Amino acid sequence: MKLYNTMTMKKEEFVPLEAGKVKMYTCGPTVYNFFHVGNARPLIMFDVLRRYLEYRGYDVTYVTNFTDIDDRIINRANEEGISCEEITEKYINEYWIDANGLGVKKATEHPKATEHVPDIISLVEKLIEKGFAYQSGNDVYYRTAAFSGYGKLSHQPLEDLQAGARVDVTEIKENPVDFVLWKGAKPGEPTWDSPWGKGRPGWHIECSAMASKYLGDTIDIHTGGQDLVFPHHENEIAQSEGASGKEFVRYWMHNGFIDIDKVKMSKSLGNFFTVREAAEAYGYENIRMFMLMSHYRSPLNYSGDTLIQAKNALERIKTAKSSLEFISENGSDSLTENEKTFISALPGYKERFIEEMDDDFNTADAVSVIFELVRESNSISSASEPSKAFAHETLKMLNELVDVLGLLYGDDETVKLDAEVEALIEARQTARNEKNWAEADAIRDKLAKMGITLEDTPQGVMIKQN
Repeated sequence: MKLYNTMTMKKEEFVPLEAGKVKMYTCGPTVYNFFHVGNARPLIMFDVLRRYLEYRGYDVTYVTNFTDIDDRIINRANEEGISCEEITEKYINEYWIDANGLGVKKATEHPKATEHVPDIISLVEKLIEKGFAYQSGNDVYYRTAAFSGYGKLSHQPLEDLQAGARVDVTEIKENPVDFVLWKGAKPGEPTWDSPWGKGRPGWHIECSAMASKYLGDTIDIHTGGQDLVFPHHENEIAQSEGASGKEFVRYWMHNGFIDIDKVKMSKSLGNFFTVREAAEAYGYENIRMFMLMSHYRSPLNYSGDTLIQAKNALERIKTAKSSLEFISENGSDSLTENEKTFISALPGYKERFIEEMDDDFNTADAVSVIFELVRESNSISSASEPSKAFAHETLKMLNELVDVLGLLYGDDETVKLDAEVEALIEARQTARNEKNWAEADAIRDKLAKMGITLEDTPQGVMIKQN
């Protein structure tokens, strides 16, 4: 398996620190609002990465955090006249509604920053002790000049960063590139006691503290959006490696931006759609499919058309699955030679799927393998008497591959029919038996308006609920 490492800017063979085990961290949301479609990309893509690593036999410890103390949270709480805790509790609950809707598995740990303030304070104390941080008033800053590797992830030398930095006159820093680890208390803000007075953590220090607590000093994979490379992940490296003296992350993975009209989607620009809004219009599972149809590092343009394309693509897979399920119950008992040849070729689809996923987590081409499987199986399914064995073996392979990608989780395999619908289906069959085609067609049209589609096949009537 090869992964593109942002640090080295090349694909590298993935070799975990401990054989058979993977320690993985993804930066989670700041919970002051519903998260937008751009935020959903890392959530979905690295959920799939975690699933794929587990599929390949790795024991994955996956941590993704909640930032539940932040300027934006404080501002939102003040606007609504409620506490920060009430704001974050509300939007963590909303997060779970959307994450579950998107089919995202819960991580091994979902730590909150406010529950780890003692760990954060301990880390800041260690950085001060080692000369990597200093107190200025009631604030504490990281001394970037003390860390020789600063800028190595973003590939920007410290001198270039210093040249482009702007000095904030409200802050007293040794260097304009230095960043805050601990913020002294301000009126109207939540605070905690610390050796430097009352205050609260800075944003960057949270992830370093929580990653080390749950995963140790060195972790295998750290993921996030491309916008986090600098300064957030750069600062995480400085903090974590400054404190431990060890390599913080072995493989850095960053997903590309989602654009609207070729402009990065972001809350600050106001050009965003929340996942909730997109799901109401197109459905959660179709958002997931939309993400998987492009390589994770490629830019992705969001539009109604692209979501509809994803919906149609997913529908092709669902239809094929439904057909195979029906044939596995109602098909012929005899395998044809064509089916035997197809079944013998099924492992090849799995091999190609793995080959694509092993090539820097290429979900786009892995999805193409699934579509090829669907296309070929549909060709055989359309034969006059497809067999149960063919359907069973093909369905097993299809389910295995789509499960790795976390697809079809919203697919209700059982069509539940009420008494009225069952009576209409029975009446239609009676009309067909009596060759009363006009009556049969009228009943079929009535059922279609009720969201029930009937498809006549050599094996019987397939019932689909729209």
